[in-house]
Amino acid sequence: MFIRRELEKTFLEASRFFSVLLLTGARQVGKTTMLKKIAEPERRFVSLDPLDARVKAMEDPRLFLADNPPPVIIDEIQYAPQLLPYIKEIVDKVRTTDPVKAGGMYWLTGSQKFELMQGVSESLAGRIGIFNLFGFSNRELCGTDSVPFLPENFSMRGMPERPPRDFFHELWLGSYPELRCVSDPDKFWPYFFQSYVQTYLERDVRKLAQVGDLTVFYAFLKSAAARSGQMLNYSDLARDTQVSVPTAKKYMSILETSNIAKLLYPYRNNQSAPMVSTPKMYFLDTGLMAYLTDWKNPEVLASGAAAGHFFETWCFDEILKSYAHKGIEQSIFYFRTKERNPSEIDIVIKQNETLYPIEIKKSATLDKKDVRQFSKLETFGMPVGTGALLSLYPQVSHLTENILTIPAAML
Repeated sequence: MFIRRELEKTFLEASRFFSVLLLTGARQVGKTTMLKKIAEPERRFVSLDPLDARVKAMEDPRLFLADNPPPVIIDEIQYAPQLLPYIKEIVDKVRTTDPVKAGGMYWLTGSQKFELMQGVSESLAGRIGIFNLFGFSNRELCGTDSVPFLPENFSMRGMPERPPRDFFHELWLGSYPELRCVSDPDKFWPYFFQSYVQTYLERDVRKLAQVGDLTVFYAFLKSAAARSGQMLNYSDLARDTQVSVPTAKKYMSILETSNIAKLLYPYRNNQSAPMVSTPKMYFLDTGLMAYLTDWKNPEVLASGAAAGHFFETWCFDEILKSYAHKGIEQSIFYFRTKERNPSEIDIVIKQNETLYPIEIKKSATLDKKDVRQFSKLETFGMPVGTGALLSLYPQVSHLTENILTIPAAML
């Protein structure tokens, strides 16, 4: 089974402008599959995963690129960053002599953004377009086109109705393409994630991030998964994993740069009351999160104590994907005041100097009290757009004149 990716159109459009395109994302989110599908017949493919290809690229970059001329896909570029200056040299020569032919010369993929990847944008400034691919979005799985999420633009058109039980089954399965495209994903679920975690630890964490004790890092990974959707507390993570706070910060940086987790920062400006500076942390796949926290089936997860955090994580991930899979870097924050009884809003989207508040509640019952903090955004001196309450309530309706209720399962 093949499921079309929404990023395909944007990526191809960018390929006409940029000489080099880099597609990043976690392991197994479908980067290589997407590029192979949309590539022209004449575009070559070479992977740096095999050791012999990697050694050749590292030891003799000029010869490697001569043997693999553009248009070409170079898979797993993080294994041989030595290629980047030579790619720049080739691109600049073509851009000088024939700018039309310079579009889309090199398509690169990378699963990590560790130190060896940090020079990509500097080496190829002005020549490279960078895109991030996540696992399948809810809309991709339903075969329905999406638009970058804003409450006022939301539409349920083309989306199937989904009862809460089915919704939590989707959440438990997660979004990795290999798992979602097999005939019996429930049966395959534990084996897929066992293999995924083992590969991630051995190939990304040990080799690229140079972490020696994988047992300790795995304990940290499980502890972080249990805290998705919460404010990041390095002291608690360090205590639970028996590491130092600096080590906990290093490990969290690895999760972020390998696209396992993302930090959401609070919105602040000079006109507001004192605000917290601590980010919230979200896992980028709820299936991996469920595996790491030992939820063996969706029924137990749906009724468990952590269901609210899973629900919020899934909603955040879907909003993030709605922008990333259109190639858009969006300003997304959360809101929390620094008070004894703080005011908090789960998500705030800033667009065109307007703030859009979003609250997330795992409930099928509507309550105006859930959005009472939205008025706090008026202290920022900026327009406040249409807000939204994401919940298990099955219909779109007006909770107030400027606040919509939106079914999370329809994101």
